[in-house]
Amino acid sequence: MNLKKIAVIFGILLVLAAIVGFTVYQSQKNVVAVQTARVQKGDLNSVVSGSGEIKPKTFTNVGALAFGQITRLYVHEGDHVKRGQPLAQVDNTQPSANVAAGRAGVQASRTDAVAAEAAYKTAVADLARAKADEEQKRLDYQRAKGLFDQQLIAKADYDAKNAAYEASASGLQQAEARIAQTKAQLESANQRISQANAQLTATSDVLHKTSYIAPYDGVVTSLPVREGETVVMGIQNAPGSTLMTVADMSVVTAEIKVDETDIINVKMGQPAEVTIDAVQGQKFKAHVTEIGNNAMLRSTGVSTSQSNSASEEAKDFKVVVTLDNPPDNLRPGLSATAKITTATRQSALTIPIQALTVRNKKELEAKPASDAVQAAAPPSKAKDEDQQGVFVIRNKKAVFVPVKTGIAGTTEIEVMDGLKDGDEIVSGSYRVLRTLRNNASVKIDNSSPTKDQNQ
Repeated sequence: MNLKKIAVIFGILLVLAAIVGFTVYQSQKNVVAVQTARVQKGDLNSVVSGSGEIKPKTFTNVGALAFGQITRLYVHEGDHVKRGQPLAQVDNTQPSANVAAGRAGVQASRTDAVAAEAAYKTAVADLARAKADEEQKRLDYQRAKGLFDQQLIAKADYDAKNAAYEASASGLQQAEARIAQTKAQLESANQRISQANAQLTATSDVLHKTSYIAPYDGVVTSLPVREGETVVMGIQNAPGSTLMTVADMSVVTAEIKVDETDIINVKMGQPAEVTIDAVQGQKFKAHVTEIGNNAMLRSTGVSTSQSNSASEEAKDFKVVVTLDNPPDNLRPGLSATAKITTATRQSALTIPIQALTVRNKKELEAKPASDAVQAAAPPSKAKDEDQQGVFVIRNKKAVFVPVKTGIAGTTEIEVMDGLKDGDEIVSGSYRVLRTLRNNASVKIDNSSPTKDQNQ
């Protein structure tokens, strides 16, 4: 009898346990496990990053300006040079001879000009003498004519005076013509001086271009030539020989590429932080000093204005940041990464970026389905029907709350409206956030997420 009672009681307990288990199972059937985070205040920085290389702000490729053989190199790669310091010498035998000939030509032209000037002065004196003689002969002729008219002198005397007057008039015309001639010769001699000086300037320029000097204080960062090599100047589309590169390393920049989606936030003067691969463990303060206007194709680095490639290809923009206190051991071409702070917020209300999601208005207005997690409705083509927001935990349910966001940091984003400090929101997993329904029942599981939960 006792055994029967025990069996009955045991059976009743099993039935009750089954009922409780079934009830718990049904109550947990539509509950989804979520990870949560708290809305909190903190300082937030919006950062745009890009990679590139170190470049001096000012550098000069010293190119060949004349054809010839390098006879002397005065510097080595890595040498520090001063403005005006000799860098290289190209064979100047022929240019030197041309300059000497030009100087002799200038001197000869000046001598000819002196002779022409003397001839002109002589002609001026002859003209004055011819004028005086003509005046004297004219007076003699007039007196002889008066006496002849009064029959006081013989006709032969009159004719002699008349001939002498006409001869002096001709001599005056000849003297005047000689003035014009010698003046023209003097002007021609002066023009030949100008011509000889111009030729001397041209030959001196050719000679000057065989000697290369430092344009400013700097460092020889590249020296691809050696003594004895022949260099040529550029012609039309063919570039000339480059003797060396001199860079002013007192102002150092990092030239980086910024994605087209981020360039709109980059402004002149914004602070930046530069890391250089070759200088481990150091970060250098910098600021934005140049922003490119033309996009460059990411695959080729060529400006879109110079390329016919498809417009769908990814594009970057060149941004130059200048290092505030560059170290002395930097070299052009070192790989660098710059992080530009485009915006800063103090005590901003922030949430994890992954908590932010988008839902369609029609989906939010629809009655909740039996399943807590279900494929979200397809996004509407009309963008104004999509809402950005987060799921807030309220009474063990995930309630979708639209939010207005501000700047975005590396892992967090600013919330301008819709949440308050301390709100608990759904932050994962990604698979749950992608399909979670509004007002779905949830349970919080903030244990270490598995690989499957993050998907």
